[in-house]
Parts: sequence; C-alpha cells; structure tokens
Amino acid sequence: MTGPARRPQRAQSGPRKPRRKPLDPARRAAFDVLQAVSQRDAYANLALPALLAERGITGRDAAFATELTYGTCRVRGLLDAIIGAAAQRSPETIDPVLLDLLRLGSYQLLRTRVEPHAAVSTTVDQAAIEFDSARGGFVNGVLRTISARDEQAWTAELAPDAETDPIGHAAFVRAHPRWIAQAFTDALGGAAGELDALLAGDDERPRVHLAARPGVLAAAELAAAVDGEVGRYSPYAVYLPGGDPGRVAAVRAGQALVQDEGSQLVARALTLAPVEDDTGRWLDLCAGPGGKTALLAALGAEVGARVTAVEQAPHRAELVAANTRGLGVEVLTADGRDPGVEPGFDRVLVDAPCTGLGALRRRPEARWRRQPSDIPVLAKLQRELLASAIALTRPGGVVLYATCSPHLSETVGVVADALRRYPVRALDTRELFAPAEGLGDGPYVQLWPHRHGTDAMFAAALQVI
Repeated sequence: MTGPARRPQRAQSGPRKPRRKPLDPARRAAFDVLQAVSQRDAYANLALPALLAERGITGRDAAFATELTYGTCRVRGLLDAIIGAAAQRSPETIDPVLLDLLRLGSYQLLRTRVEPHAAVSTTVDQAAIEFDSARGGFVNGVLRTISARDEQAWTAELAPDAETDPIGHAAFVRAHPRWIAQAFTDALGGAAGELDALLAGDDERPRVHLAARPGVLAAAELAAAVDGEVGRYSPYAVYLPGGDPGRVAAVRAGQALVQDEGSQLVARALTLAPVEDDTGRWLDLCAGPGGKTALLAALGAEVGARVTAVEQAPHRAELVAANTRGLGVEVLTADGRDPGVEPGFDRVLVDAPCTGLGALRRRPEARWRRQPSDIPVLAKLQRELLASAIALTRPGGVVLYATCSPHLSETVGVVADALRRYPVRALDTRELFAPAEGLGDGPYVQLWPHRHGTDAMFAAALQVI
C-alpha cells in the first residue's frame, strides 16, 4: 500500500524578507514634519496643521501626531544626547532621515504611554523601508538600548552635575540649550532660583489669549460668548478654554483678535505713557503682522489719534493692512531704520525683531534653531531701530521699546546704549503695566511665562527730552 503522493516543493530563491509596515497616518505626519523642520527649516506650528488638513487627519490621530511632533521638536537636544549614548556615536554622524526616525521612536519610548514594542517596531519598519534591513537593524539596536532605561535614568547618567553646574544640569533636564538657560538666568537676576520653573514653562502648552477690540466689544461680553475667562491684567484679554480661535464669531467679525496678553499690555502701555499735548500722531515702527497695531489703532480712535504703521516685508505689510482694516491705519512698506516719514510723532512703538526666546512655548523647534551668533546681528538692528524711533519722536513724546526676548543683549543692553547716545530719559515702565506685579526691579518691565502666563515680553518707555 502506497501513501499519498507528495506535493513537489517550490524551490526557495533565498530567505524570505520580513514584511514591513509603513508608518500609520499619525506617525507619518509627525515624521514628515520633523524632516521638514530639520532639513528645510520649516516651522512645526505652521507645517503640521497644514499637513493634517491636507491628509484629512482628525480626532485622536491628529492629537497623537501633534504630541509626537511638538514634543519631539521641544526635547530634540535631550533625545540626541540619549541617542548618541545608546548608539555610541555622535548624532551628527547619523543620516539625518535615520536621526529623525530615532528621535520619533525615542520620544515615544521616553515621554509617551505607547507600548515599547509598538514604538520600536513601527520605527524599525520605516527605517527598513526608507533604507534597508541593515539600517533597520541599527535603529532596532539603538531603540532597544534606549528602552532598557527610563528618561530619569538616562538623565542621571548624562546630565551635568547639579552641584558643580546647576545651570547646565537644569538645561539638560529641561531640554534647553545651555546658552539659553544661561541667558534666562542672567535676565532673572536675583530671582535666578526660578530658572527651573521658567524652563518647565516652555514645555507647557500656552493658553490661547484673545483681545476684545476696545470700543466695539467688552472683554466680559467676549468671555461670555466663548465660555472663557477674563484676563488677569489686560482689560481686553480673554482666555479661551479650547477649540480653534479662528472659528470664534467675534474673531471672524473683526471684533476680537488672537493676541498674547503680554502683547496687549505692551500696546496699552504706550497709550498710558505721560505725554503732554498729545496731537494724536502715533507710529508703529515694526508693525507686522499687525496685532499690536490694531490694538493701538482701536485705543487711538477713542481719543482721536491716528496710527501710521511701518513694515519692511511686503507680505507682512499686507497682514498689517488686513488686521487693521476699518481702523484708519496708514500702512507703509518701508525699512523702519529709514521709513521716510515726517518726524514729530507723539508716541512710537518699536516692537523690534528679536530671537523670540520669550515665546519658545509657541515655537517648539526654535530653542534648537537659534544660536548665540544670532544675538550680535539682531542687537545691532535693534539699536538702529530704536535710534530711528527716537529721531522720529518729538520732544516730550515717548518711545516704547519692546522685544519678545529676555536676553540682556536685546533688552537692557539696547536701552542702555540709547540712554548714552540720545536725548532720552527712562520712565518707570512698571507703572504702565498695572495691575501686573513681579515685573522686575525697574525701571523696565520683564514679563515671564511662569509668573504671568504670558510670553516673556520686555518693555522700556523712553521720553525724548
């Protein structure tokens, strides 16, 4: 009796390659934005919303993509240090695409509740798809090494000693470049003990602030309409509880705008500065995109003042015109250092271009993109803009110099230079920011995210003699 015939076996051409699954939509979106940020200097807070809308990613997937993107951008330096230790090589020697994948996988392992197997396998598969199995194996080895310890253990091994280098330790733990932590420490002065709280504040998602347009809508009315909260300091501020501010009816109707409360206080301070015989000629010398200009113009309309707005970049000048439509603002596309306007203004705002170190909460990649070498170039521009503003202001008029950076070279250094060179005297700017407290030793103002819930705005009021 014979057994059943055997089916002939097909010849094997070689070992079967494992099936690789591409990244799911949320992780793919995060990965694509990370590459845009690292390779094309894109801004994550602009690139991600556009990409999510383009691909129709919503709900939990959109929330996951947002967490992965912004989180990875914020702590990139910390992740790179851990990746370098796990790979036993400098991150700079790793292919940029592989490095972004490793950052994405590492963030999931160290800062999310994603299962380690899922974080590793999805990243390894994508590395093999982008390159080959060998590179996938490299990613697998690095991520498995990282997953063997939590963030606290890695930090304990890699961070500078807290006793001998407290600033370096805080910078590493809070994922900031050391030079920025040092700049914050210098600006805090006697309150340097608040450094850790300040650095931690940069990782918190900022609340959306709205500004009710003066003379059109009261803050209490706006708060009731959006189920929000009236601001602590600005009489126009409302804290939005959530949702898309662009969908707020008052914003769409031009009765309110999205604006950090610190920026509102800066614009308001200029209008409160003591000026005798104000003729109503007000100037915003660095106006784009026009938020402060709009608030200035609305406040000016109540006292018969008219605002001239100067902005060098044409596309930003268009934004100024759009944001101030119906407010009678004259918008000029010109360099604020030589704007070609008639001198004799009563009040001039110089919201100078700066490093933006005071708004790192809103720009997750900015802390790693900015470099100390940016400071001298910007400080020179800031000094020139302030000099122009002083020349355009009549005797007895006031210039308000402001930056969204607490770096001393961009703040008190610029103002001190003006006080030495030009006929101006410093006013106690703190009086113009009431009821806010904790503004510094004066005569200038320094707002802080961890104290005031605003961007770290600096302001100095100077009266022309």
